Formats: sequence, C-alpha cells, structure tokens
Amino acid sequence: MRPLRSLATAMLKGYFRDRMALFFSIIFPLMFLVLFGGIFTDDGASKADVIQIGHVAILDDAPKEAKAAYAKSLGIHKSTDEAAALRKVKKGDADALITQKGDTLVLHFSRADPVKAAELQGQFQAIVQAANIAVTGQPPKFNVTTQQVEDESLSAIQFYTPSLLGWAIAAGATFGAAANLVVWRKNGLLRRLRLAPVRTSSVVLARVAVSLAIALMQAAIFIGIGKAFFGLQLTGWWPMIIPLLVAGTLAFMSIGLFAGAISKTEEAAIGISNFVVLPMAFLSGSFFSLDGAPGWIATVGKLLPLKHLNEGMLDTMVRGDGPSSAVMPIVFLLGFAVVVTAIASRFFRWDD
Repeated sequence: MRPLRSLATAMLKGYFRDRMALFFSIIFPLMFLVLFGGIFTDDGASKADVIQIGHVAILDDAPKEAKAAYAKSLGIHKSTDEAAALRKVKKGDADALITQKGDTLVLHFSRADPVKAAELQGQFQAIVQAANIAVTGQPPKFNVTTQQVEDESLSAIQFYTPSLLGWAIAAGATFGAAANLVVWRKNGLLRRLRLAPVRTSSVVLARVAVSLAIALMQAAIFIGIGKAFFGLQLTGWWPMIIPLLVAGTLAFMSIGLFAGAISKTEEAAIGISNFVVLPMAFLSGSFFSLDGAPGWIATVGKLLPLKHLNEGMLDTMVRGDGPSSAVMPIVFLLGFAVVVTAIASRFFRWDD
C-alpha cells in the first residue's frame, strides 16, 4: 500500500501544480455552470415585444382577467407610426406588429426567429378563438389542463448541473490520462517505473485513484455552487452519482489512454482528446437539449459514454428515479471502459 499511496500523492500534487489541467477540468466547465445558471435562473418565459397600431378591440376591450393573462406573455406597446413599427420588426427591435382592419386581426412578424414567430402565431390564434367563442355566447365544449411531470420546484439549473458536471468529468479524465501517458513516456518516467520495485498494478491503481479523487472534487464543487448560488435541489437518490462517477471516470480514462498510446507528443494527445470530448459534449446534450435534433443524432448519442453518464445523473439527481435508473448507464460505461482499454493496450509502449 505504501508505493500506491506515494504514487497517488505525487500524481495528485502534479495535478494541482498543472494550471492548465486545473483550468480545463474544473474552472472552464464551472464558467459554463455559472453562465447558464445566471441566464436561466428565471424559469418564466420571456415576453414577446408587440407593437399595437390603433384600436384593437380584441385586446383593448378584453375582460380584465384576459388582459392579465395576455400580459404574462405579451409586452404590448401602442404606437401611431405603422411604418416605423414595421421597420423595428424587420430589424429585430420588436417581435411583432398588430393592427385590426374591420373584423380581421393583422399580425406582422419576422421569420428571423422561427421559434418566436411560431409562438406569436399560436398565441394570437388562441386569442382570436377565445374572442369568437365569447361572441357566440356558447361555452367551449373542450378544455385542456396542463400538469408538469417533474416537481414544480425544478429549474434550469437542475438540468445543467448534471450535464455540465458530466462534461467536466469527461474532460478531466480524458485529458489527464492522455497527457500524463505521453509526458511520462517522453521523459523516461514510464521506463523507470517499469524497472522500479513497484508493481504495474500499483501505478495503474494510483492513476485511477487520482482521477476518481478529482471527479469527486469536481462533483462537490459543482453541487456546492449550484446549491449555494442557484437553488439546486437534489432528490433522495442523488448519492447514486458516486458509482456513476466511478464508471464514467474509468470510461473516459480509457479514451485518454488510447489517445496517449497513439500520440507521440503531448500536443497531439490533447488534440485527439479535444477532438473526441468536445463534439461528444454537444452530441450528448451537455449544453442544450437534443429533443428536436434529427434521429441520426439521437442514435449517435446513444453510443457515446457521456450521454449515458448525463442521463444517469439526471435521473438520480433531479428526476427522483431510483437506483435502478443508474444500472444500465453504469453497465454501459464499464463495458465501454473495458473495450477501449483493451484496444489502447494494443498500442501501448513503455518508451519511444
């Protein structure tokens, strides 16, 4: 145990002395957490900026309750200059222009923001339908009620914390393993370790222990900042992220070992690692949801370890699913680690 402890201590000290490793494994992903947490702290939808020209009976003569409902999603500003208002809509300074000609409501909008355009059309279609029903005096035959499937306390930070934490773990484990392997091979440390009276298993276990310690530290920092500053709330099964972190760290270390095994320079190892990890973060939904993405992207995502790590942590940290939800992600991550490590071992060499 003494050689293992000494090696792990030396590797951990080396990690903290490497400012680039600290930056890209902790500070850089943490910047995204703070950025997204600050941007999406308010879960309410932003109001559409609508310019009203002249009298629009459907808005001006609406009941008080209806006006209060409209005000939650529409910021209506009255104007008398229709040409100037149209220019604002074209330039993106306003979302829409509304006028009424006879019994017809005319909505001018820009396709520059297709999501906002679709929302506005849907909102005003609903307003017109409600007004038509009110004119007929007949109560609506059908109604709809909405219910959120998650706890109402959930906010955007609940979803960004696990996904950005997964990206941080992927970057730290991959870059650390890849860079260390190349540097140790170039400066002869691998050869000396091989000749030293230390088992190879002790060297490997020390490297794994250091990577796991870093992953747990990343989780503590992300969760601590999320709870302290952005109202992150964890479910009762959140400790299940620990075995997920262990399996995820092993999976991404295997990628780093492969990158380090086939690279001759530290720059090449980091370049290969970055080429793998950054696109994987996008394809795994670390930065934004992929619900509207093409089917082939979803298929590719299911083959990536980061996707399974993110989903496992989301299920256990914020969705309140039980331990069973973490079983399949853990099995996939461990299987991925075994396969890629076996491939990396075929290219491994002790010296140049």
